[in-house]
Amino acid sequence: MTKKTGTDKSADSAKSREDRLKAALKANMAKRKSQARARSGSKTETANNKG
Repeated sequence: MTKKTGTDKSADSAKSREDRLKAALKANMAKRKSQARARSGSKTETANNKG
């Protein structure tokens, strides 16, 4: 039988941490993108309504 070492567990946890960070970054970028769209959209609407 083979015995697992602690390095396998740390490699797995590092991979899962990287995956979590990647997912969080992706969600954050999507949130910021939608906020930027909303801001730019409201500016164009107010400019169109003034005319």
